[in-house]
Amino acid sequence: MTDRYHVKLEGFEGPLDLLLHLINRYEIDIYDIPVSTITEQYMNYIHAMQELELNVASEYLVMAATLLAIKSQMLLPSPSLNDEFVDEEAEDPREELINRLIEYKKYKNAAEDLKNKELEENRIYTRPQMIIEHNEGEEVPITPGEASVFEMVEAVQRLLKKSKQKTTNETKIKRDEVSIQLRMDDILKKVEVSTEGTRFYDLFEEHTRSHVVVSFIAILELMKNNDIICTQSNHFDELMIFRTLEQEETNVIDVEQN
Repeated sequence: MTDRYHVKLEGFEGPLDLLLHLINRYEIDIYDIPVSTITEQYMNYIHAMQELELNVASEYLVMAATLLAIKSQMLLPSPSLNDEFVDEEAEDPREELINRLIEYKKYKNAAEDLKNKELEENRIYTRPQMIIEHNEGEEVPITPGEASVFEMVEAVQRLLKKSKQKTTNETKIKRDEVSIQLRMDDILKKVEVSTEGTRFYDLFEEHTRSHVVVSFIAILELMKNNDIICTQSNHFDELMIFRTLEQEETNVIDVEQN
C-alpha cells in the first residue's frame, strides 16, 4: 500500500530511546530492570512499527536480540551455594545494558539542557514592531509537554486492533488507496480551525487499516515539517495535536506584508 517510511524524529532516535521511554512509562528502576517485562513491551513496539509499515532499522532488531539473550541468561538456574567454583562476584547479565542506558541518558539530558539554553538565548532578540502590535494583549497559549512518537505508535496500535475486530466479520470488496499528501492537507485544515487543539484520535475518521496507516504517516510528515506538534500532559493522558507556533507566526508575517 505504501512504501516503508523511515522515522527519525526528535525523541525517536533509536532503541535506547525506546528502552528509556519504557522505563519512564512503567516507572522501572533503571538499576534493576525486569528483563522479561521490558523485553515483552519492547517487542510489542517493534511489531507495532512493522504493522504500521514503518522502516524498523537494524539497530532495533539488534537490541531485540540482545534483550532476548539477556532474558535467556536470567532464566538459567543459579549455581548451587555448595559449588566450590561459584564466583561470588558473578556479573549481572544486565550490567552492560544498564551502563549503556545510564550513559546515554546523561548525554540525552545534557543535549536537552543545551537546547533549552539555545531557546532562551533566541528569546533575547526582539520581533518586528508590527508583529508585537498584532499580538499585543493576546494570551500566550500554554501547551503540555511534547509527546514522544512511541506514545503515538501505541495509540495507533489500538486503532489497528479495532480495525481488525471490525473487518473480521466484513467482506472486503476493494482496496482503497489513500494519498499521503491528501491526508496531510486534510489533517492540517482540521488542526488549523481548532484553537484548543485536536484530539489525536479525531484525525482518524475511518478505522480501516489503510486509512489508519496513511493518516499516521501523514501526521509524522507534518511533525517533521514542523507544521504540527503532538502533546501529552502526562503518561497515559490523551494525545492532542496543535498547529505549531512557528507556523502561526509565519502566517501572521505573510498577512502583514500583504
